[in-house]
Amino acid sequence: MVATLAVWHDFCSEFKWLREAIVRNSFWNNYSSEHFFDEAITARGNPRIASRELVKFFKNLSTQEMRERKVAAELAIREMGVSFTVYSDNKNLDRDWPFDIIPRAISSRQWDSVQRGLKQRTQALNRFIDDVYNGQKIFSEGIVPPEIVLKSKNYKEACKGISPAFGAWAHVCGTDLVRNHNGEFFVLEDNLRVPSGVAYMLENREVTKRVLPELFQNYSISPVDDYPSQLHKTLVSLSPRRIRKPVVVVLTPGIFNSAYFEHAFLARSMGAELVEGADLFVSDENVVFMHTVDGPERVDVIYRRIDDDFLDPEVFREDSMIGVRGLMRSWRSKKVAIANAPGSGVADDKVVYAYVPKMIQYYLGENPIVPNVETYLCSEKDSLQYVTDNIHELVIKPANESGGYGLMIGPKATEEEHEKFKRKIAKNPRNYVAQPTLKLSTAPTYIDDKVDARHLDLRPFILTGSENWVTPGGLTRVALRKGSLVVNSSQGGGSKDTWIVDTGD
Repeated sequence: MVATLAVWHDFCSEFKWLREAIVRNSFWNNYSSEHFFDEAITARGNPRIASRELVKFFKNLSTQEMRERKVAAELAIREMGVSFTVYSDNKNLDRDWPFDIIPRAISSRQWDSVQRGLKQRTQALNRFIDDVYNGQKIFSEGIVPPEIVLKSKNYKEACKGISPAFGAWAHVCGTDLVRNHNGEFFVLEDNLRVPSGVAYMLENREVTKRVLPELFQNYSISPVDDYPSQLHKTLVSLSPRRIRKPVVVVLTPGIFNSAYFEHAFLARSMGAELVEGADLFVSDENVVFMHTVDGPERVDVIYRRIDDDFLDPEVFREDSMIGVRGLMRSWRSKKVAIANAPGSGVADDKVVYAYVPKMIQYYLGENPIVPNVETYLCSEKDSLQYVTDNIHELVIKPANESGGYGLMIGPKATEEEHEKFKRKIAKNPRNYVAQPTLKLSTAPTYIDDKVDARHLDLRPFILTGSENWVTPGGLTRVALRKGSLVVNSSQGGGSKDTWIVDTGD
């Protein structure tokens, strides 16, 4: 009888352990990412090297512990005031930043190649912008058709003949990367006007440190918190005055802008003044001054977060209430530096994007390290016919929209939407490009008490001044809706912390 009770006790203990193990891993049960490259788990279900400790850690959490970590992250985001603005029905709605607590891990070895490719690409783009406004040799040599650039709304005649310090126009570039079904990185698009998102990259890391402190003891993770100092260093290097402490300001459209949180965050982090157009004025000597309680103070560098058309009512839109009259005069006179430089958006165009590989070969004599996604220009007769015939398989993008607006994903669109876009393209073929519907990579994402695969992209930030610098990783954006390929927060997407991990290989 005693022996029987002992056996029963052992069985109950074993069953209890098994039951606890099942409960402990229930939120991760049945995880898979069929038909897509998953960045954490191989096709055989094993953790990838860079994600090994991550997967082990989360699989050892109970369902309750996982919920508690998620709640802790939400509370931290609210406490830190991390928000973004959504425009809806003529209203500005502030919402808490949507954040997933499972980080994305990329090996440092793989990132080294991507980083070199980003520096290469940004160098070529800056050479291109400088050429467009000074000489236009790339047109005369037949590398890029002049009409696609000179007829673009982003080409600014007022910038002709200007060459900023170091030949750098796009001082802060946000390049969107995706990974395909083989895990290879591709450039999806370049953002060279006023790219946003870097503050969220920094806050993602801060939130992760708060809710998952144990993981930072087991990983060698590249830090990102030096971005503000790197940005400040880049901006200071642009100063036309060679003084010990140039005055740097961040020019914002104001509190109703969707990226105002970031404008304020970066100004505060750099120790720079956050200003609006009314806070600045230009003297008769073309010098920019800032109003202060102690009187006017000269400004050396302006990190502008205002679109070109609203920057200076003297040159661009006369009705602009958020710009600074005379700012272009000051910039042309080299009395002030502006980052990103006016006119840099001439390369921030999805049609121009298709020519970047040729730019790299032309200006640098090199092959692209990180390739483009195959792109069809609807302004070309053969491409237009292909796009029209295969529109149900393609992603159609307007040349100058951002934030996921105005695009159509062929396989997910209706026949009515296909016909609608055919008419749009026929009316203005220059304004549209098409790309294959990529099998974007996925990563484990915690949603509705379980871990499921979601598609994602990555926006690293490249700084260009006297030196070049690339963020280790960047802003990972996640399509929170199952099966969705649209990752923008304005379209229902979220974000993850991005880790560049030294795996020792």
